[in-house]
Amino acid sequence: MLNPSPFAWVSQYLFGFFFAYGVYLPFWALWFENQGVSATDVGMLMGLGFATRCVANLLITPRIHQVERLLPALRWATLACTLFIAMHLAAGANFMLLALVTVLFNLSFGPMVPLSDAMANHYANRGVLDYGRARLWGSVAFIAGSSVVGYLASQYGANMIVYTALAGFVLSMLLVMRTPVNPPVSEDSHETERPSLKALLSDREVIRFLVLIALIQGSHAAYYSFSSIYWKEAGHPESVIGYLWSLGVVSEVLLFAFSKKWFAGWSLRTLFVVSSIGVIVRWGLTASTVALPALVVIQLLHGVTFGIAHIAAIQYIQKSETNKMVALQSLYNAIPLGAFIALMMAVSGWGYERWGAHIFWGMAFMGVLALFIKVEPKGKSVKDIKEFSQPKPQK
Repeated sequence: MLNPSPFAWVSQYLFGFFFAYGVYLPFWALWFENQGVSATDVGMLMGLGFATRCVANLLITPRIHQVERLLPALRWATLACTLFIAMHLAAGANFMLLALVTVLFNLSFGPMVPLSDAMANHYANRGVLDYGRARLWGSVAFIAGSSVVGYLASQYGANMIVYTALAGFVLSMLLVMRTPVNPPVSEDSHETERPSLKALLSDREVIRFLVLIALIQGSHAAYYSFSSIYWKEAGHPESVIGYLWSLGVVSEVLLFAFSKKWFAGWSLRTLFVVSSIGVIVRWGLTASTVALPALVVIQLLHGVTFGIAHIAAIQYIQKSETNKMVALQSLYNAIPLGAFIALMMAVSGWGYERWGAHIFWGMAFMGVLALFIKVEPKGKSVKDIKEFSQPKPQK
C-alpha cells in the first residue's frame, strides 16, 4: 500500500528498525571482539556509541519538536545509518576508525527512537493508533533480527552481523520513504513552541524521573555489552545466545500485548517498584549461574526489567504537554538510555576484565537504589494502563 494508515506506517517502520537493532545490540560486541578488540576497548566503543546518542538526543533531536518535521528527519537519519553501518566493514581492526564510524553511526541512530516514538505518540494522542500494539511489532522484529543473525554468524562468520544489520536498515529505508494517509501536522500554535531543555532539567519531578529510569535501564549495561561474550565463554554457541536474546524480547512482546489487562489500575510507583525488584533478581541470577534453565528465567525477566519501566516512562511522557513530548523523549533517550548507559558500559568493560560475571552484582545493586525513588507527577494522574494502550474514541 503506497499510503499506509498511521498504525501500519508506525508498526512497519518499527519492524524494520528493530530488526536492525536486534542485530546491533546483542551482537556488535561480539563483532568487535572478532576483529581482535580487547574487552576494555569493546566496553569503550560500546560506551562511546551510547555517549554519542546522548549528545545527538540533547543537541539534535529537540530541534525537531514540530510534528511535521518528524517524517523528513527520520528519512535522513535512516539513510545516514544505512551508509555508516556499511562503513564498519572498511574499518577492520583499527580502533580509531572503529571509533569514528561508531560516532557517525550513533549520531544518526540516536534520534531514530525518540522521533519514531514521537510519531507514535502523536497519533496515539489523536486516537488513531494504539502505542502498545504498534510498539509490539518492533519487539517481534528484534526477535527476528537476533535469531537470524545468531544462526548466520554461527554458520558463516562474524561479518554476517554487519551484513544482516545493513539489510535491516535497507528495509527501514524503503519503509520510511512512504507517507502515511494522515501525515503528522500540528493542530494548534502552542504545539509549535520550542520547549526549554534547561527548564525541564530544572524541574525536580523530571530529574527524579530521569534518575529512576537511569538506574533501572542503566542496570542493563553489562548485559548489553558482555552477556553474549560471557555466555559464549561458558560454552553456549552463538545460535543459543541469539535465541536467549529473542526469548527476552518475547517476554517484552507479551507484556506489550497484555499490558492493558495485566496492569489495569497500577500507578507509576507500582510499575517502577516491580521493575526495580526485577532488576535485583535478574542480575543477581546472571552473576550466579550460566546454566541454561536459569538463563531462560533470566531472559523472561526482561519484560519486567525493561518492558514495565518503558511502559511507565511512555505513560509519563504521553501525559505531558504536546510540545514537550519530543523534548522529554529526547531526555529519556539521551540521559538514562544514553549518557548513563555509556558510563556504565565503560565501567562494565573495566569491571568485566577484572571480575568477570561479578560485575552483574553491581547491576543488581542499582535496582536496590531505584526502590527508594518515587515518581508520581502532580497533575498527571495515571489512572490505569488502558489510557496507554487503548486508542481514544474517534470524534
